[in-house]
Amino acid sequence: MFTLSLADLVDTYFTAGPGATTLPLYIYSSVKLGVSPKVHALSTLIIGLSAFFLALGYALTRRKV
Repeated sequence: MFTLSLADLVDTYFTAGPGATTLPLYIYSSVKLGVSPKVHALSTLIIGLSAFFLALGYALTRRKV
């Protein structure tokens, strides 16, 4: 998973236009300068949303039709 994330960062870095700040670039630059509470909150939000949609997908596929 980490390798895919790293690949996404490299792709975004080379394809983003000048002055464009995407989420992976924002997180990378924030971590490079020192981890702020914003990065922790954003990470918690991303993990929480991923877990929610995973549970929702599991619940929808387990329902009997």
